[in-house]
Amino acid sequence: MNKLGLVIQREYITRVRKKSFIILTLLMPVLMVALSLVPLWLSTLNDGSVKNVAVIDNTGIYAPLLKSTDTYQFQVVGKSEQQDTESRLGKDLFAILQITEDLHKDPRAVSLTSQKQAPQELQSMIVSALSEKVTQQKLDDLSSSGNVDREAITQVRSIVEEGSRVSLRTFRLDSGGGVSESSTELATIIGMLFTILIYMFILMYGNMVMQAVLEEKKSRIVEVMVSSVKPVNLLVGKIIGIGLVGITQLAIWGVLMGLFFSGLSFFMATHGQMDATAMTIGMGNFDMEGMMNTVMSINWLEIGFYFILFFIGGYILYASIFAMFASAVDSDEDTGQFMTPVTLVIVFAFMAGIYSVNNPDGPLAFWTSLIPFSSPIVMMVRIPFGIPLWEKLLSIVLLYGTFILISILAAKIYRVGILMYGKKPSIKEMIKWVKYK
Repeated sequence: MNKLGLVIQREYITRVRKKSFIILTLLMPVLMVALSLVPLWLSTLNDGSVKNVAVIDNTGIYAPLLKSTDTYQFQVVGKSEQQDTESRLGKDLFAILQITEDLHKDPRAVSLTSQKQAPQELQSMIVSALSEKVTQQKLDDLSSSGNVDREAITQVRSIVEEGSRVSLRTFRLDSGGGVSESSTELATIIGMLFTILIYMFILMYGNMVMQAVLEEKKSRIVEVMVSSVKPVNLLVGKIIGIGLVGITQLAIWGVLMGLFFSGLSFFMATHGQMDATAMTIGMGNFDMEGMMNTVMSINWLEIGFYFILFFIGGYILYASIFAMFASAVDSDEDTGQFMTPVTLVIVFAFMAGIYSVNNPDGPLAFWTSLIPFSSPIVMMVRIPFGIPLWEKLLSIVLLYGTFILISILAAKIYRVGILMYGKKPSIKEMIKWVKYK
């Protein structure tokens, strides 16, 4: 085996054999799900205390509509008690709800006062109850005016009370003329998931390359290694070896996800429709069969293919930059001067990806998905929504062209900086290293 292959093998084997790699690879999906769902579950819990809300209704119309719950108790306050109500705020009263006029005529004639920020749950309860009454008032006005038949009003009101909702199905027309069912919500989730993954892996494995270079330089073991291996081969082998560790981890996760969905499909096929096609979650029905059909309609092969391409391009681009700066300094403290701007660029790309979810074809999403320093992260948000092939190809060409150029510059700086000790170099000095023969 040639020397480059030995370096790649060393970097790869030493990392995949670590217990930390095995444990994190198997537990990371569980940890990610837990970190997503546990805070959501905890946010639904309350402190167990009952919060009293005083209701001052000058109209006398709306107070009876506010129904108390285990968490919030609505107390209607008469005119004689209104003066002392404000002094009780923060003591035995959590909030004061005041309705000054008919909300049918003035929708803004309602206010909620509290010492602490009023929870969204309380606000939603109040708005829902009052809005329903205002809707009924408007329907009554139409009925009394004679413009609308009373029977029609009754039918409309019964529909509203039953909570009937329109279920909009969405379809996508592909370039070949085929039609497949799609889901904006699912595309958003997939885009966010792959964006977070590629952002996390670029940072994690890029920093791993930087730490590996820095440790070898500080221990001076690199002086022995470069006596038998060219510095360029050492850098390339390190980047490729650590990158293969990341791809191995992604492949294991992909297999686990495939097994999970296969098991779920088998469960649905072997159990009755009552058990598998619908389950109650929260307040509504969750159509599992519909969800599975939508999930299976996603072109996972295309998304996985582009994810690997953009991960490789983004990883090599930033790993080269991390290794280049790490080779030029002697300590972790000195890397901050160089790494802070690079980290800010990665964070900017991540934030651009987050903001592009709501408008995947907007100017921000389009341009940042073409700029090589942000395209690996932002493009993964856009691909699940379906974008033209030329945009994906142009983004890949620009990304790979840029990382080849950066890799060449990084190799030139690495071969000089890896054997330099003492004074921390400036950017100007590092540019001079590029010109060395």
